[in-house]
Amino acid sequence: MIRYFPFRALMPTSTNAAKIACEPYDVISSEEARERSAGNPLSFLHVVRSEIDLPHDTDPHDDAVYDVAAKNLQSMIGSGLLVENSTPSIYIYRQTWQAREQYGVVGCCDAAQYRSDLIKKHEKTRPDKEDDRTRHMVTCSAHAEPVFMTFRDTDRIGRLIQSDAAGNPLIDFTAGDGVAHSIWQVANPQAYVDAFAELDALYIADGHHRTAGGERTATERQRANPNHTGDEEYNRILTVAFPATHLRILAYNRIVKDLGGMTAGQVMDKLGSVGTISPTTDPVPKKAGTVCIYAGSGWHLLEFPASSIDYTDPINSLDVALLQSRVLEPVLGVGDPRTDARIGFVGGIRGTRELEKLVDSGKAGVAFSMFPTSIEQLLNVSDAGQIMPPKSTWFEPKLRSGLFVHQFERFQGRHP
Repeated sequence: MIRYFPFRALMPTSTNAAKIACEPYDVISSEEARERSAGNPLSFLHVVRSEIDLPHDTDPHDDAVYDVAAKNLQSMIGSGLLVENSTPSIYIYRQTWQAREQYGVVGCCDAAQYRSDLIKKHEKTRPDKEDDRTRHMVTCSAHAEPVFMTFRDTDRIGRLIQSDAAGNPLIDFTAGDGVAHSIWQVANPQAYVDAFAELDALYIADGHHRTAGGERTATERQRANPNHTGDEEYNRILTVAFPATHLRILAYNRIVKDLGGMTAGQVMDKLGSVGTISPTTDPVPKKAGTVCIYAGSGWHLLEFPASSIDYTDPINSLDVALLQSRVLEPVLGVGDPRTDARIGFVGGIRGTRELEKLVDSGKAGVAFSMFPTSIEQLLNVSDAGQIMPPKSTWFEPKLRSGLFVHQFERFQGRHP
């Protein structure tokens, strides 16, 4: 039974939403954030990438960075750029991109359910990144960005979404990247609370560190509160949860910086013992169990023997795992993809031309165009309690930050 809560959302007005909304903190660098916020004092990057308001040489984990984030958030609230809803509610958030729509339910999940694995994971988290998100939340007394989650579709939730997204949206704009964002406030929040209670699990799609930071923040607040009841706002993590069938995962492609002393022809010869290798003019694989390879003389298609893949194994049947175990390690000598400096990862949003450019420029020796991991594979790995190989999924479009903020306490400043 999933506990899903309405919340008193801090939101921009429809007039300012397009100027305030920004990319999530973890998809752009500090330098990119400085460039994109230039001339736009309303950008929410001043909260989620607050180092842009400090000298360039500031340590991104300096106390000043978190303090400036809190100050900027409070300034946006005080000036009326972000307005808090007077009553707890739930919202529908639609993203439209490349003729596709996905509808998410915006509310708060229960941090305790992350601890009990009712909120399921598929990635490992890094302690330093957990520390960063926890400090941001604790200092701001708010969840500044929602976690991107998914769930197995139900007819009941589908009907609710369809009904509540039928009218005119509160907010409706198209961002510079071509993604349209539309928001509705639902008519009956309790109907969603009841419908989510019928779910067996929520799944983190993107935002493992934000979820872990939310749980750690809840635990810190609980320990500091002798009158803790479990109903406090700090126990809840800001979430946008999408029906799984609405989502599309893009490929997460790979490059290797060199060929390990071999020529491209020698690599292709070795791959003949791995599967069927043939020249191709199409750089995008059309089915699971295949990968397109660019090195030297152009693109080749590698097909792993279908009979050699155990599709009952949720991890080792993933294309990224097959590539690692059958090509990258034995043929090219690439070790742990989490730590081996020779491997690089290129989000599918950049396309295969980026792979060609990296190889042609000499920045990479070989590139691999992958077939995307499916949402069903992600759910199966999470259900099995396993961890995907790094960089297995690239979700697009990303959630826009600044459209929803969950302030779980009145601002008190930085806590020790």
